[in-house]
Amino acid sequence: MSRWDLVDGLIESYPDLPHEVVFKEDLLRGGVNFSEDALRVASGFKPKAYFIFSFDMVPIAEMKRDENLRCPEEICLSGGARDFRRTIVSVRLNPRSPYQVTLSESGRLVLTLEGREVCGVEFQSYPEYYRRSLTNGKPITDIAPTIEWGYLLYLTVFRKCQYFGKKIECQFCDINENYRQQKRTGRSYTAVKSVDEVLEALQIIADTDSDSRAYTVTGGSVTSILDGASESDFYSRYPEAIERRFPGRWISKVVVQAQPFDAVKRFKEAGVQIYHPNYEVWDPSLFEAICSGKAQYIGRNEWIERILQAADVFGTSCVIPNFVAGIEMSMPHGFRSVDEAIESTSEGLDYFMSHGIAPRFTTWCPEPLSVLGAGNPEGAPLEYHVRLTRRWRDLHRKHGLPTPPGYGRPGIGNAVFSVSSFMDVIEPVGECETRGHAV
Repeated sequence: MSRWDLVDGLIESYPDLPHEVVFKEDLLRGGVNFSEDALRVASGFKPKAYFIFSFDMVPIAEMKRDENLRCPEEICLSGGARDFRRTIVSVRLNPRSPYQVTLSESGRLVLTLEGREVCGVEFQSYPEYYRRSLTNGKPITDIAPTIEWGYLLYLTVFRKCQYFGKKIECQFCDINENYRQQKRTGRSYTAVKSVDEVLEALQIIADTDSDSRAYTVTGGSVTSILDGASESDFYSRYPEAIERRFPGRWISKVVVQAQPFDAVKRFKEAGVQIYHPNYEVWDPSLFEAICSGKAQYIGRNEWIERILQAADVFGTSCVIPNFVAGIEMSMPHGFRSVDEAIESTSEGLDYFMSHGIAPRFTTWCPEPLSVLGAGNPEGAPLEYHVRLTRRWRDLHRKHGLPTPPGYGRPGIGNAVFSVSSFMDVIEPVGECETRGHAV
């Protein structure tokens, strides 16, 4: 079966899903490559910042054309042969992908699949602040890059993880290996960003930008002490300082481990509005095998209990754990059939949503520098990702939950969340949030 036949078959099988979503999920799970002409055009637009993980399907050392320095952070799909509505997709480089961004005979940027045009492509303009550096010489893209088409400032204040080594690191994650490969290239890639660096970068952005609406403070897990502080104390420093300097300027989010109740209250007191205690995978045995560090240090049942307790602090709609969609089918531990994988993850989604908490999901990128990526280069089947997106939508409707705050407007043609399609399949309801105030 050709890739065209696979995609068209799933579009026909699930006509209640936007066809753009099927293509988006396929691009996210399998990556995209760029023609030399497209890379030349991309040089004048917003580049990939490697904001936390590599999100690539080939190591930088194997990129023959310096794609890591030349490709865009995201692409916007629109119009073209398939009459796409605006769809924002994170760029995951894969030189072997049947998808290519190239120039048409008329000089338009287009996305092709197996040589046939799918739709038009746009790159995001180069933000003025991306040309700026801090007083210490570090480029602002090192300290405060943006994703989601400029909507979200991504502050990875700790670019390593203390779940270090194959026995305790999350098996799908390449945060430590990505840090090493970025440093080998000579790129400015700060391991621990100071509060002062973050504030200086945000001041530049506040003075020059009107597109960013939210920021995320995140980084690797802290199992003991970092910079003299526990995980909750270390990460709470940043929103506390940001909200003191820029009160209400952005929606504030933090992505860390599931913390004890008192630590969660500390985040709230620091000015955090949305809390992401990422859960990753639902099945108990897979949680043990894939997230062994989290299982050892906190434990699955305690993690779940802490997520539910956090809703007493932030409210149910502002507690949003993340699932890494697709790792359920990774070998050697995962499910062999799509049906089994969907049933398992649906159980987890339904459980949390029945408590008013709507998890999001990120489409798994099988990064070769991670344990699972090296052993599962093809990732999960497209059918799995399409059916999971549909199931998430249906469960979200079933429980009558609001649009998750902190992600912008929902619906195909509106959504800017670029690493999965969960926001694309929510029915648009107009503006759902205002700057600095998630509703």
